[in-house]
Amino acid sequence: MTRPARRVVVTGMGCVSSIGTGVEEFTEGIKAGLSGVSEIASFDAGDFPVRLAGEVQGFDPAAIVRTIDLDDWGRTAHFAAAAARLAMDDSGLELDEETRATAGAIIGTTNGEAPSVDTLTHQWLDGGPSTLSADVAHRISAGNIAAAAATELGLYGETVVIPTACSAANYAIGSAADKIIAGEADVMVAGGADSVNRFTHAGFLSLGAVADGVPRPFDQDRSGIVTAEGGAVLVLEELEHAKRRGAHIYAELLGYGLSCDAHHIVHPDAESIATCIRRAHANSGIVAEDVDYICAHGTGTPTNDITEVTATRLVFGDEHPPMSSIKSMLGHTMGAASGFGAIACCKAIEDAFLPPTINLRTVDPAFGEGIDFVGNGAKGAAVRVAQNHGFAFGGNNAITIFGAYADGEPVGAGEGPR
Repeated sequence: MTRPARRVVVTGMGCVSSIGTGVEEFTEGIKAGLSGVSEIASFDAGDFPVRLAGEVQGFDPAAIVRTIDLDDWGRTAHFAAAAARLAMDDSGLELDEETRATAGAIIGTTNGEAPSVDTLTHQWLDGGPSTLSADVAHRISAGNIAAAAATELGLYGETVVIPTACSAANYAIGSAADKIIAGEADVMVAGGADSVNRFTHAGFLSLGAVADGVPRPFDQDRSGIVTAEGGAVLVLEELEHAKRRGAHIYAELLGYGLSCDAHHIVHPDAESIATCIRRAHANSGIVAEDVDYICAHGTGTPTNDITEVTATRLVFGDEHPPMSSIKSMLGHTMGAASGFGAIACCKAIEDAFLPPTINLRTVDPAFGEGIDFVGNGAKGAAVRVAQNHGFAFGGNNAITIFGAYADGEPVGAGEGPR
């Protein structure tokens, strides 16, 4: 493919997660294989058969944000705004009015402000519709999630929430990159945010998709997901703009790929995922042999993991790169999941390591031989190209590709197999 004249690099990253707040604390948590899964505290889960989630304990958005009035926004918006603030501070960008006019925030989510819906539901059940709080109702709009990030940072460009569920952050990152490539902006913030809540927990339980314990992606005894929460945001910047200000560049966003198979409302399709991978490679100007690491969707459900491995086998064959799931540590953060995956990929490239899959005792023999699921802890490895997966109900698949930044041609450009 023809390389775009305007290249996109990652110059800032911010996150609020169950294993750490801020990119460095998060990365240390990943390297240490920490688990953020604990007993649910954000709502009374006593009536549920499973009461584990990946909650952000002690989250204090007031300690991070500087602009928004927290009372105007819900918990998911708080995650988005806090992660955006951390990412912008990490980037060192000082936005002038011209840049603010075009810079925007594109944030993905699964269930938006579902905690506020839970609150209103309880009010209705306890006292009827006349008792519903107008202040809580005001926070429900899913558009508030991106608006909170834009308001916090003073951005006036395109501000959008993408609700493609568990692949939403990758959709957001790709969409934001397109704005930069098209010359509509030099800077964008993009990522995802979601909150643990009764509605989501009950929904996945009703589907039989929740684990009976901790998440065990790729294990032969895996039993499902653990619902989780947080916010993950990247600052994307046009390369020359970043170079002029001497920015620290974590990695280059080489490209992305999308597919929607509409095969089944919840069951993923391996052929469609393989198509998505190939599209991501073509859009990024790489070939399969260039990929050094895959940050898997890796939910830990029996269906997802075998389908995902089947898809990657269709593309990589026997020369399969290492693949791990950070959901083993975080739980499933829904719309933020591939945002956290993007951060993990960029740090894997920068720090030369493979994130681990924890809780992996026995790899499912159905996956075949020859794939390193990084089950014995993080380990050092040269990572020049990292592939980040995000798959969602309804067949919405999105994959982003990150590469080590080098002045000159992007990684993989015309190199072929290594």
